[in-house]
Amino acid sequence: MPEMRFVVRWPDGARDTCYSPSLVIKDYLREDQTYALADFVARSREALMIASDRVKAKYGHACSLALGQFAEIECLAGRFADEPDAQVTCERFLFDERDLSR
Repeated sequence: MPEMRFVVRWPDGARDTCYSPSLVIKDYLREDQTYALADFVARSREALMIASDRVKAKYGHACSLALGQFAEIECLAGRFADEPDAQVTCERFLFDERDLSR
């Protein structure tokens, strides 16, 4: 199953590299696209749950990394919950180790 990472920029300018066990995240987020905070969280939830379900279908258990990644996204998003105009940008997708150094 192809996995990938994606770089997001939070409303305070901090960047995080997030993990998805499936390329399905590309169906929910776009590179260089900015999302309202709640929309980003909802898209991430749906994509990462689908990815986890795909792992479960293939290996017989949910993907703890996908579930953990969503929990982290939810936690980080909580820091900005009181900011009505908070936005998150999906900066880029990383497909292999060479991309991590960019």
